[in-house]
Amino acid sequence: MNSLDILGLVATGFTTSSFVPQVWRTWKTRDVSGISLPTYLIITIGLALWLAYGLLKDDLPLIVANAVMVVLTGAITVMKLKFAR
Repeated sequence: MNSLDILGLVATGFTTSSFVPQVWRTWKTRDVSGISLPTYLIITIGLALWLAYGLLKDDLPLIVANAVMVVLTGAITVMKLKFAR
């Protein structure tokens, strides 16, 4: 692992952790009224494509960042679908 990969992983830690409060708040309050389903569907699909790109390039920071983000945005999307009923 080189210094560029380390920089990418540190950036990954910051950007991916930014979605944790939203997931936690949504889970805790069950309030999804302010969440746009189309936005989260689009971003989750985009992140899944970035994950595939990272896997094909064998780029660890891209893989880690996008795998975590797919889980987090996917969780928000699922909660939007489940709690909006």
